[in-house]
Amino acid sequence: MLRTIREDIQSVLKRDPAATGTLSVLLNYPGLHAVWMHRVNHWLWGRGFRLPARFLSQVSRHFTGIEIHPGATVGRRLFIDHGMGVVIGETA
Repeated sequence: MLRTIREDIQSVLKRDPAATGTLSVLLNYPGLHAVWMHRVNHWLWGRGFRLPARFLSQVSRHFTGIEIHPGATVGRRLFIDHGMGVVIGETA
C-alpha cells in the first residue's frame, strides 16, 4: 500500500510542473485524494459492501468535487488535475 502511495505521489510530481514537492502534493491535490478514496470504496464495493461504498464516494465527492463510482475500475497512476466536476461512472 505504501508503495502505491509513493507511486501516486511520484506520478503527480512527474506530470504537473506546478507540483513543488511531496508535502504540497499530499495537502493540495484533490484529484489524488479522490483516487485514494476510490480505492477504498472500490475494495468495499467488490466485497459486497455497496451502501458504505456509495456513501463514502459521496463524502469524497463533497470534499474533492470529483465523483468516481465505487464500481468503476481505474488504472494505476491515474492523475486528475483540476478535477472539479469530473464524474467517472461505473462503466468507465
